[in-house]
Amino acid sequence: MNFLRFLSLLLVFSSLSFLLNNGVAQSRHEIYPELQSLRVDTSFIRPLHRTRFHFQPRRHWINDPNGPMYFKGIYHLFYQYNPKGAVWGNIVWAHSFSRDLINWKALPHALSPSKPFDINGCWSGSATILPGGRPVIMYTGIDPHNRQVQNYAVPANLSDPYLRDWVKPDFNPVVDPDSGVNASAFRDPTTGWRGKSGHWRTVIGSRRGSRGMAYLYRSRDFVKWTRAKHPLHSVANTGMWECPDFYPVPLTGKRGLDTSVSGGGVKHVLKVSLDLTRYDYYTVGKYLENKDRYVPDNTSPDGWLGLRYDYGNYYASKTFYDAGKKRRVLWGWANESDTARDDVAKGWAGIQAIPRTVWLDPNRKQLLQWPVEEVNRLRGMKVEMTNRKLAKGQHVEIHGISAAQADVEVTFSFSSLDKAEPFDPRWVDAQSVCGRLGSTAQGGVGPFGLLTLASKHLDEFTPVFFRIFKAHHNKHVVLLCSDATSSSLRTKGLYKPSFAGFVDIDLSSKKLALRTLIDHSMVESFGGGGKACITSRVYPTKAVFGNAHLHVFNNGSELITVDNLSAWSMKSARVN
Repeated sequence: MNFLRFLSLLLVFSSLSFLLNNGVAQSRHEIYPELQSLRVDTSFIRPLHRTRFHFQPRRHWINDPNGPMYFKGIYHLFYQYNPKGAVWGNIVWAHSFSRDLINWKALPHALSPSKPFDINGCWSGSATILPGGRPVIMYTGIDPHNRQVQNYAVPANLSDPYLRDWVKPDFNPVVDPDSGVNASAFRDPTTGWRGKSGHWRTVIGSRRGSRGMAYLYRSRDFVKWTRAKHPLHSVANTGMWECPDFYPVPLTGKRGLDTSVSGGGVKHVLKVSLDLTRYDYYTVGKYLENKDRYVPDNTSPDGWLGLRYDYGNYYASKTFYDAGKKRRVLWGWANESDTARDDVAKGWAGIQAIPRTVWLDPNRKQLLQWPVEEVNRLRGMKVEMTNRKLAKGQHVEIHGISAAQADVEVTFSFSSLDKAEPFDPRWVDAQSVCGRLGSTAQGGVGPFGLLTLASKHLDEFTPVFFRIFKAHHNKHVVLLCSDATSSSLRTKGLYKPSFAGFVDIDLSSKKLALRTLIDHSMVESFGGGGKACITSRVYPTKAVFGNAHLHVFNNGSELITVDNLSAWSMKSARVN
């Protein structure tokens, strides 16, 4: 990850503003070196706002998910972790394992700075399982000259399914930045893939000036690597590409593919985490294996206005192929939206979003995402609502579940789109639109959706909602918002954005579906069957524990029907 980014122990989001002309998120960094090693006694960890079924360690800071993999029937997740404090610093590769992607047990740290090639940091990377079932980690080390180099680590004992011990050979680094590479912006190698020639490939994120780069390297043995003459892909004016990810998806169906699959019947996805905007962007396209080049399909912008995995607090994501269930699984980091000193006070910072299955939309223009099926095992008490009409200004509370820890699936319908408001073609940034037209701004078809983590008198709530606009040629635009503006009565020190994304969906059925996972300080939403996803970190002051409430609402003049709603209290997972 970016050096300046992580020397700053927390993004101070209060100064973040979006520029409508280019979609750049500008943020200010603050450095708190005195907090990096301020150890917290576990007995003083504050439970308020701590999640109950999302992945997080018992205490301290986490960020990027690293090297997730499935090995001998066990899921492994490595992650960037500060073992000494609740802000960034002292980073190691922490390690946990699971048999179901939901309940996790901690293992000894896999990688810590210990050799000249990583003495100043063990940063992000990936795991690849070589032929014969031999896992290998490639990661970015920071050497004594603060150069970013790529290193190699292997299990000390392959017969141990928990992979508790890892060895870093002395022949590291295996990839040294040459004179043509910016050694201060050269990190986060991808999972390797093997071509028909037998050579392995990996991609390393970088930049050349303001051009984002995905450098391509080849190797026969996964130890000696050579940089290709041309990058796999690059885009002007996008800045540093962090945490690149490159993988195939089949043209039809939901199954996943091993990373080395290519050829007919397959598209490829290239995801990059843009350091300038703090979001994850992806394109769908073709991998020209004979040229080792990736060519996007041009069905979405290749840059700041492009597709995102998630339109909220979601960054540094990483996928892996789950050979056990033949699916591709996505992990992403959800950082905090409060201050570094708040994190120190509560004793922890950062969680991982619920792992998601990803597959290609039948329209072949984007991905679909959905929480892994195992999360359904945490569902407890259930309540339902069917055929409930919502007139303009009406909201109805959902009783009978724990609203602070819930899973909600709902389908809304409407009889007509005639009342849809006109869409301004200059509205290229969904977040700005949501910020101007929030859940209380009455419209035509919408806003309608859920009021999550709501206080008794609705002076505090986090709405997740749709709003439909009419564009030219009788086309319609669907906006999905997760608006934290009213999520907390606290006014200082919180970043409370109106996150939003446009949903590319066919409205001929006059129905829209929404699923939202609510976990105390986490509201994770999937709109239109997973076409648009938004993760919000929120910090209610009144709507906590048993005082949280959940409502369906409509503030549009078009009558909305709750066709079907199912909501479950969620049990707590066993995490670390």
